Order: sequence, then C-alpha cells, then structure tokens
Amino acid sequence: MDEPLVVARLRTAGCVFAEDEARLLIATARTADELSAMVERRAAGLPLEQVLGWAEFCGLRIAVDPGVFVPRRRTEFLVQRAAGLARPGSIVDLCCGAGAIGAALAAAVDRAEVHAVDIDPAAVACARRNVPGHVYQGDLYQPLPARLRRQVRILAANVPYVPTGEIGFLPPEARAHEPLVALDGGLDGLDVLRRVAAGAPDWLAPGGHLLIETSERQVPVAAAAFTASGLAVQVATSDDLNATVVIGTR
Repeated sequence: MDEPLVVARLRTAGCVFAEDEARLLIATARTADELSAMVERRAAGLPLEQVLGWAEFCGLRIAVDPGVFVPRRRTEFLVQRAAGLARPGSIVDLCCGAGAIGAALAAAVDRAEVHAVDIDPAAVACARRNVPGHVYQGDLYQPLPARLRRQVRILAANVPYVPTGEIGFLPPEARAHEPLVALDGGLDGLDVLRRVAAGAPDWLAPGGHLLIETSERQVPVAAAAFTASGLAVQVATSDDLNATVVIGTR
C-alpha cells in the first residue's frame, strides 16, 4: 500500500489525523504485508499506539502492547511536576500501566531508584520493557519491598479516575481496547485515589511527595482525601495539556 491508499483507508475509517498516522504506520512497518495488517487494525478501531507498538511520552518511546492502557500526553504534566520536586532516592510509580511515568522519571532524575506496580499482568510485561528499575505485579502498595517504607521521595500514581457511570462516554477505542481496571475509578471516580492517599504516609519519607492526576471537578474531594491522610495539599494545573495534578507532601 502506498501512502495515498493508506490515508484513504484511514480517512474512510474516521481517523481525523489520517495523514500523520499513515506516515507513522509506513515508517514502522517492515513489510508490505505488515503495513496492510497494521492499517486494518487501526481502521478496526485499535488505538494507534497499540498498532505501532509504542507511544511517544516525554521524549521517550514507550512500548505499548494491545490491551494495555495508552499513556496520555496530559500525564507529562505530572512527570514535569514530579521531576521538579524529586531528589536522589526512591521513586514509585503506582498503577503504572506501561510504565511511562516511571521511565520518564528515571530519565529525568539523577540517581533515581525507580519502582513500578500494576495489577494487570499485560501492563506489567510492558512496564518491564520500559522501566529501568523494579516492576512488580500486585495491588497498589502490596508488592513493594518493606525496605521502602517511609523512604520514598516521589510517589506518582496515574490512578483510574473515570466515574463508572461515565465509562460509556469514553472514545470507543478506549472502551473497547484498554483495560477497564485502568479506567474505572468507581462511583465518583476516586475509589483508587482514596486508597493511594490513605496508604501514602506509610511509604513516603519526611518531605516526600504524592502526585496523582485527576479531573478539575474532582479536586475538592481528592484534596480532602489527601488532607485526611495528613498530607499538606497543593493543586497544579496546565491549561496547555488540560491536566490537573493533586500534590501531597508528608
């Protein structure tokens, strides 16, 4: 398939950025047959990053397998804030998905010891290819080594925060091809955030920081959960990336 045919197929399938996507697919495919298969997977609705096998995040190429949560560009704001607060020491990426946050912080922070956790086996397999550190499968803090208790300098968590009743309004490619466990945050979207905030004081070093991405409308309840855990709260926003991060300091 040449580029005009790829563009036409993608445009027919409803891809808004058909030209850009066509160039990426053509550059990634090793054979004509592989290109044809990739184009058909994208036309069928798979996220572009899962078709390519990677996502660009903070200047890195993050491996992303089919069925794994795709890193969002807005989450780069969380990384920027975390890197600005980080000091040499332990960094933990909870609900790590493909490990984009952990990988980006490992690249940005000198002498960082990075640990990443996810409950999804497919995500953990991806993260182990992306994160230059320790990757564990399990539920939030459960698999972390005990030696990290009260030693973590940065605890970053891109938790699921879509309310259950709003999952149906997500783009079809997210609903159909990303794991529900990475999207569904419970009735108000903050079930996992509350659990992370409640457990953070047991793992953060004095002066350590917890950073969680959320939506602007969820900030009051999210901040209250941080406060209830004894953390000093700050809220950071980026209009450019349409991102909101709640930051708690022990």
